Amino acid sequence: MGRPDPKVWDAMLSHLRQHHSSMCRHWFEDIEPQDLSGVTLRLLVRELVQLKYLQRSCAQIFGEAAQAATGRLVGVQFIGEDDIGDDGRPLTPIVKQEAALPSNGLGTTRRDLGALATDDDMLISPDYSFDTFVIGPGNRLAHAAAVAVAAKPGKAYNPFFIHGGVGLGKTHLLQAVCQATMRLHQGIRIHYVSCNAFMTQFIDAVQAGVMNDFRSRFRHVDVLVVDDIHDLSRRDRTQEEFFHTFNALFQSGKQIVLSSDAPPAEIPLLEERLVSRFNCGLVAEMEKPCFETRVEIIKRKSALRNLLVPDEVANYVAARIDTNIRELEGAINKIQSLADLAKTPIDLDLAKQAVGERLSIAGSAPTIQMILEVISAYYDVRLTELLSKRRSKSIAHPRQVGMWLARKYTRYSLEEIGGYFGGRDHTTVMHAIKQIELKRHNDVAIDREITRIEELLTNDEAPGTSAGSGAALVMTIPTVIPAPIAMAG
Repeated sequence: MGRPDPKVWDAMLSHLRQHHSSMCRHWFEDIEPQDLSGVTLRLLVRELVQLKYLQRSCAQIFGEAAQAATGRLVGVQFIGEDDIGDDGRPLTPIVKQEAALPSNGLGTTRRDLGALATDDDMLISPDYSFDTFVIGPGNRLAHAAAVAVAAKPGKAYNPFFIHGGVGLGKTHLLQAVCQATMRLHQGIRIHYVSCNAFMTQFIDAVQAGVMNDFRSRFRHVDVLVVDDIHDLSRRDRTQEEFFHTFNALFQSGKQIVLSSDAPPAEIPLLEERLVSRFNCGLVAEMEKPCFETRVEIIKRKSALRNLLVPDEVANYVAARIDTNIRELEGAINKIQSLADLAKTPIDLDLAKQAVGERLSIAGSAPTIQMILEVISAYYDVRLTELLSKRRSKSIAHPRQVGMWLARKYTRYSLEEIGGYFGGRDHTTVMHAIKQIELKRHNDVAIDREITRIEELLTNDEAPGTSAGSGAALVMTIPTVIPAPIAMAG
């Protein structure tokens, strides 16, 4: 057992930057090589969230880097401070008796803290902290409330409900709350889960007859954080269970944090008693970032990757992409990939090559986003209803038209189109396409209707302006633009 040569670690970092640049973060340099014994290189990570992130997401690429740096078959093991002995060396094997662990004064050990404070079904990313969150006019209230919740869980804004379109930073704030709460309140029990995982675990618990275990897991925590709570739509039994979980936590003064694509009252088929409870705390909306905020987001996310992005590049990308933060991050990924491939620094020409091409293609043909916007506005239906499981004629027909248009004007597969329309499978999309073809053939009015929608899509007519023979079509464009989600049967 011995400390690895510092040159090995430097070579590993160089390999990661060269071959996995999109995954590299500036805090990788804070990792401390501890021991190279046999075929295992142990790396000390002092920050708990970073440790769990590396263990679950980066073991393979670090192992690859270690083999490239040493020239032999070497595995990597990430360890925390609890795995270091009093002499400063890693314990072998990395196991310690609970009695030897220092207490935090709250009846749990530091290892308990590691197990409970990050009792999550969703991986918390070190990138999603308050330090890396960019505050702008559209998210100022949500950010301020999130900071207050982390400082005083259960006492400030309970429940705390964040809503807004896809890719606007809701998940970032939720994970920032988790990380800040862990740092400020040692020993606090946090459970971070997606609504879909809550439903899956509930169904599994019912089938296995272990509901007491399920309820103990979700009701005996200090902070419950649930992402995408709108997935409760139409799930009657799960809504019933979550209602009782919510009540148990709320009455005990425990903090509840929820996120959704829509405000409580606009979640389709959500029980009124849940709507009223979600509204009883603070409901904060997150809006699209303005230009200045987008510029700062690009700079902040680039800095996380140690990327040097000139101001003119950040301004160019921010001007070209105004949809959501995920689109901005995708642009950064592409710019970084092109720069790595060409072995050139990032400049405006490279940004134009990365972003300009993508937008010129989008401008030449309708996109899924455009189709959803026009369908929602033309038929005067909410986007949340369009993506829901409702099958009434007033919703089903517009949905089928949207799927037909998506198949005609985009290159997405049937499965991908179904993902954009509420997680439907390819057979549902195929049926919708056949139905629209049949309706157009048999009904002149429907044929004219769809032709008119196609004109709106292909002629770049702005919603809300007059069109055709002077008739005005007033449209209200929804702000919630979905990303494709997993297909459901």
